[in-house]
Amino acid sequence: MRSKGLSLAGRTIVLTGATRGIGRALAEQLVAEGARVFAVARDRQALKQLHTHLGVALAPIPCDLEDASARAEMIARIVDSTDCLDGLINNAGIQYEMAFFGTDASEQVGLINREIEVNLAAPVHLAALLLPKLANSDQAFLLNITSSLAIAPKEAAPVYSATKAGLRSFTTALRYQAKRSHAHVHVIEAVMALVDTDMTAGRGRGKITPARAARGIIRGIKQGREVIWVEKARLLPILARISPRIPARILR
Repeated sequence: MRSKGLSLAGRTIVLTGATRGIGRALAEQLVAEGARVFAVARDRQALKQLHTHLGVALAPIPCDLEDASARAEMIARIVDSTDCLDGLINNAGIQYEMAFFGTDASEQVGLINREIEVNLAAPVHLAALLLPKLANSDQAFLLNITSSLAIAPKEAAPVYSATKAGLRSFTTALRYQAKRSHAHVHVIEAVMALVDTDMTAGRGRGKITPARAARGIIRGIKQGREVIWVEKARLLPILARISPRIPARILR
């Protein structure tokens, strides 16, 4: 489904996970579109390099998104430093492969908590605290990046799949609320195909580049899409209509 398209030129946008993979490609392309980017990432040195690369249009914001108190401080810093905020892209994500049978669960608790905090709690937290600022923009958007694994989970990545499914559900419910009371705030989901990043190293075939993934996301924003099916992910609704077992078998 589509709504009115969005312009990115002159807009101020918060982008998480901005220094690597899809996030870095998005930062580069958003700046090329004429946007100002608050680039959020944990690696201070990588943020400094990105700032040097892209110039004053990019404002580096160091933050470990796993830490709820650090998130709150980061959000407050952004709110206090700009009069207008037009967009939020929740891109940051981590994935651990883990088995729940025949292993020592105590060794996995930290990884489980980290995935949930970064992949699900952080996007919800940022949405809750930045929406009041976004709502003041006449053409605002909030975009959450999910995954094909939100549709059909991967056996080796159960927590990651669950967090992306949760984020997908949250995004849909948030869109319902926006349409009821703040129709000028566009709530968007980008369902990602397999992208060639550090997170997917050694996993899967037929990957697309981060640049192609970012182009698909930006094109979808400008076209006013509510759900952006990136590259091969667009086949999932078609296959699911034929039989839900097909995407489940492919992605497992």
